[in-house]
Amino acid sequence: MSSPVTNSKPTDSKHEQKQTFGWSREQMAQKAAQDIPDGAYVNLGIGIPEKVARYVPKGREVIYHTENGLLGMGPTPDDDDIDFELINAGKKPVSAIAGAAYFHHADSFAMIRGKHIDICVLGAMQVSQKGDLANWSTGAVDAIPAVGGAMDLVAGVKTIFVITQHTTKQGDAKLLENCSYPLTGQGVVSRIYTDLAVIKVTQRGFEIVELAPGVDFDYVQQRTACELIRP
Repeated sequence: MSSPVTNSKPTDSKHEQKQTFGWSREQMAQKAAQDIPDGAYVNLGIGIPEKVARYVPKGREVIYHTENGLLGMGPTPDDDDIDFELINAGKKPVSAIAGAAYFHHADSFAMIRGKHIDICVLGAMQVSQKGDLANWSTGAVDAIPAVGGAMDLVAGVKTIFVITQHTTKQGDAKLLENCSYPLTGQGVVSRIYTDLAVIKVTQRGFEIVELAPGVDFDYVQQRTACELIRP
């Protein structure tokens, strides 16, 4: 196994850095949706996780929850069907499935804190090999706090999935031995979906479940700041 690159910035030629391969954001969301079991109650975070609602596998029922007070959220509506009174926690228009329920914000968080939500899909700034999650602040003095309901979600939801690009725009690793940013929760992440791989968080660390087409293990390892476990 090749040694991890602790610097974590790609060292490839300019030509390779310009290549585009791996999974798109839509494909990452679809991968996560495939791992959500039938009948699950699921909360979706802001950003790429919102796309998961588009990809419920045929024959499977998933009930999506949003913390601003909707149980039974559907996918993003077409432009002609948008109702701006019906939005998710990210203030984006959504639809509602038949039988959807609306309720007070406090009731929504009671569902979360009462552990009635099975899975939450969140974005991430960093994830440690122990499953620690940092997704609300870089810790900078001038950073704007934006924790929202993330800490409630990671504390109250039974299973946490993360969808994120494997590295930052600058090429820095997001998957690390230890997070350097303020934590949202410790040991909470169970599975990670990036543009390069699906990764399971185990007691031994990050274990590759699946590699994206055109991506090999060494390529992912070079962009991860801790040792990966081969599939």
